[in-house]
Amino acid sequence: MTNRVLVIDDDAAVRDAIGQTLELNDLEPLVAGSFVEVKEKIAPDFDGIILSDIRMPGRDGFHVLDYAKKADADLPVILLTGEGDIPMAVRAMSNGAFDFIEKPCAPADLVAVIQRALKTRQLVLENRRLKAELEAGDPASRLIFGRSAQAEALRNAVRAAAKTKASILVTGAPGSGLSKVAEVIHLSSPRAKLNFEKRSSRGLSRSGIQKLWTDAGDGTVFLDEIGALPADTQIALVDLIEQGGPTLIGGTDVPLDDADKDGPLTPDLYYRLQVCTLRIPSLAERPEDIPVLFRQYVAQASEQAGLTPPAITEDHIAVLMAREWPGNARAVMSEAMRFALGLVDAATQTEGMGLAERMAQVERSLLIETLTREKGQASRAAEALKLPRKTFYDKLSKYNLKPEDFRE
Repeated sequence: MTNRVLVIDDDAAVRDAIGQTLELNDLEPLVAGSFVEVKEKIAPDFDGIILSDIRMPGRDGFHVLDYAKKADADLPVILLTGEGDIPMAVRAMSNGAFDFIEKPCAPADLVAVIQRALKTRQLVLENRRLKAELEAGDPASRLIFGRSAQAEALRNAVRAAAKTKASILVTGAPGSGLSKVAEVIHLSSPRAKLNFEKRSSRGLSRSGIQKLWTDAGDGTVFLDEIGALPADTQIALVDLIEQGGPTLIGGTDVPLDDADKDGPLTPDLYYRLQVCTLRIPSLAERPEDIPVLFRQYVAQASEQAGLTPPAITEDHIAVLMAREWPGNARAVMSEAMRFALGLVDAATQTEGMGLAERMAQVERSLLIETLTREKGQASRAAEALKLPRKTFYDKLSKYNLKPEDFRE
């Protein structure tokens, strides 16, 4: 969360009072008596906002505003004005100031404006980060979204798998994006400019796999629902793998039992796929990625529809975080598309719900957040929430949450 506030005021008593007010509200003040003292901090990567007095000797608030806007047009600047400075402040607003506050002001009013500016800044920086990832040369960074440790581990696993010539198995819960991860592996590999052929394994015949293999050339073949591939076709596929050609990636959202226990795959194919296996973590294991995925999908859907992306409020994010996502990334994408098209409004998502239901949403969200932070260690999570162990486990059972799903 962005919480830094650059406070510029030549009056030591005023800036100290503002600094104390900000600290009491869990904000991080960076106080200075002049523009010159903090000039180097005003840059596009500054993860905060500016609060500056207008009337100062030397470089005044107008200079601060102009300099900030040249450094970063999206950097919020709030101006402090004296009683006779209102016309000047109005002029500053027309020049791009975020807001102005008349001195003296109530601490609550000051903090409210600052927090609004900080939320604006946070959204700008988050959008820039997402855009930078999309424009980066690394397909794993561009196309696999999320800031959690699990998401980063998946990106690293994709990069490693892309270097191998062995067959690859991608697993994950329904809706987790098996096909997408398979394609990112292909794009990250030396085969990136060659063909990527994908098919459902269900009902695929010997002649069908032969044609698919030929069409792929030296590229990649992705077979979804690999466990549903007919046994006779599996034999043909193993022969094709031995002959060389494309790299095979299999996908499954159901467990594949050991071949020695009459699993759906022949031993030859099963053990080839076991050489390199990637598992996509579910959203229940990495709830902190839900806002990242939602924002990214809203941006994509808006661009495709030629629409301006709608504002995503913190209340909306809270509602999303409190929901279960058994459909994983696919379900978040569908929700984001409806939101971008104006077919769903976060404010209405809790309409018709009573207090108990809303409180249950909040409780479940807190349990998920704490389990994630404590990496699935139930005793530490219960202690952090100040709950007796039995009560804690009762609540986990109530919301169908399992500590082991949050372990790394």
